[in-house]
Amino acid sequence: MTYPNEELVRFLLEAKKNTYASGSGSSSLPSRPGVKELSYQDGEYAYLDSYFGEVHFAGQEIVWHQGKAVWGMNYFGFTADPVEGFPHFLLEALKRVPAEAPYRGPETFLQGEFAYDCRWSGEVRQFTGRETIRYKGKEMYSLVFHGGILQYA
Repeated sequence: MTYPNEELVRFLLEAKKNTYASGSGSSSLPSRPGVKELSYQDGEYAYLDSYFGEVHFAGQEIVWHQGKAVWGMNYFGFTADPVEGFPHFLLEALKRVPAEAPYRGPETFLQGEFAYDCRWSGEVRQFTGRETIRYKGKEMYSLVFHGGILQYA
């Protein structure tokens, strides 16, 4: 099968909305000390989001098709100034992951005093990007990410 394809993108959107962005997700038994893991499966596809930390954190998302890893994304997030309501706002932004860029959230999302911004370059095959959240105009959170299709010899 050739990747990326519409089936992979559809699965990515479902997986992201049903794991971290859902506010709960299906936790997996941790494979490493201190890791939090959220998994999702639908048919021949499986997804795992593994991350360490909370206020400052690093993680990785992998998608498997028929047991073979086919797509991955790494990320590092930094919260400079945690404020009440921030976690809920981030989840609301992530639920709006766009089909044209199934990495994090939409380009922009506003709610109350919070403003979400996500910029990326590339495509599902190979991409890099950064998301930020401002509260009352001041940047209080940022995350960088990169990834793409995995290829084997």
